[in-house]
Amino acid sequence: MTTFGARLRTAMDSRGPLCAGIDPHPGLLARWGLDDDAAGVERFALTAVEALAGTTAVLKPQSAFFERHGSAGIAVLERVLAESRAAGALVLLDVKRGDIGSTVQAYADAYLDPASLLAADAVTASPYLGFGSLDPLIDTALKYDAGVFVLALTSNPEGAQVQHATAPGGEGTVAGAVLRQIAVRNGDAAPLGSIGAVVGATIGDTDEDLAVNGPLLVPGFGAQGGTVEDVRRIFAGCLRNVLPASSRQLLEAGPDPATLRAAGRRMNDGLAHVLN
Repeated sequence: MTTFGARLRTAMDSRGPLCAGIDPHPGLLARWGLDDDAAGVERFALTAVEALAGTTAVLKPQSAFFERHGSAGIAVLERVLAESRAAGALVLLDVKRGDIGSTVQAYADAYLDPASLLAADAVTASPYLGFGSLDPLIDTALKYDAGVFVLALTSNPEGAQVQHATAPGGEGTVAGAVLRQIAVRNGDAAPLGSIGAVVGATIGDTDEDLAVNGPLLVPGFGAQGGTVEDVRRIFAGCLRNVLPASSRQLLEAGPDPATLRAAGRRMNDGLAHVLN
């Protein structure tokens, strides 16, 4: 098995840059005419997989919207993971975990060990207990040729009070320190490192160095206000590594699978034109 970074590079080059979210949000369930229960989540999520997994590089299920339905929701998530990967898509499980010691190792075992029913190609993680607290997660990911996307400059306005704060020693910002650590972890990996950064499309201009030799997951694109022009400006110089994420704006094209698939292709083609 090749590294996650190599698989992602191949998938983005062949299928395009779109990362399609699968967020069974109560509002979207209602829009699709589905009940807000595990059965509704299953119909919603598997329809999205049917429509998108065969043509989209990365699918990103948001774990929280499955977890809110308890064990039945988690069982649906397991099917989403298995069926997405069987159709050829990489799966980035959006869990934003962050802890220390044996606990973060347990998260790594749950989401990155191929023996787990919840194993994904990559996960999102929070470094704000200290970047070193993620070492067990990152080490496990690299052991199993998986990936980790670390929160750096997020699209929510509250993030600035932590991410823009001065790092210990006065050497730049906390976000800058996170980005530097990601770059160190990726080293000279080719064609792409397996440790990515999460950088929102709505952050405005930034002086931070986003060239981390890894993928750049870009939420905030679409419904949250980020535009292709924002992406082109913020990520100038590393556009080829940008993985724009769209969830609710794309999913509103459902529930017909053919219509949702066509919407995904249009969005993907538009992004590929801009980023390439």
